[in-house]
Amino acid sequence: MAAPIQILNASSLQAGDIEKVARAVEGVFNLTATVSKAPLDIQAAYDNSRRQFNSTALLTQILSIDNPPKEKRIAIVDVDLYIPILTFIFGEAQLDGTAAIVSTHRLANQFYGLEEDRFLTLGRLQKEVIHELGHTFGLYHCLQFECVMRASTYVEEIDLKQSTPCHACMLLLKEDIKKFSFV
Repeated sequence: MAAPIQILNASSLQAGDIEKVARAVEGVFNLTATVSKAPLDIQAAYDNSRRQFNSTALLTQILSIDNPPKEKRIAIVDVDLYIPILTFIFGEAQLDGTAAIVSTHRLANQFYGLEEDRFLTLGRLQKEVIHELGHTFGLYHCLQFECVMRASTYVEEIDLKQSTPCHACMLLLKEDIKKFSFV
């Protein structure tokens, strides 16, 4: 049986770092999370006029991968993501759906001309992966300041969030998870 949550690695992150993300996901969702390589054609989503990658096109690729019913999939990529109505995004997910994607591109200090901080980047990645997976389980953006489900426009806002949902969002998440039969 496949794990209820598949983390698809299409990034240059070390396997150990991706495994840490998987363990954080398991801690929040109380579901098994496994890691595998992502068979994505990243270049197919490139928009030359923006010099960015269309996250919705990558989500379409994730959805086209044969997967068991009820499995959630989230891909991790290194490229700069966008959707047409926004300058950039950290990630995108299908609300109450199957697929999500997160990019490390704007999560790393180097993007902002700062010194590399692998620990900080990994913490940001964990928060964004949990945030996008929360959407796949039906959670909306939260107004609670430290909730992982609060929307983030800037990387500094990610830094202020916890890596877990607030109490209200966690109650909703537990109810949403109960709806799925992962047997």
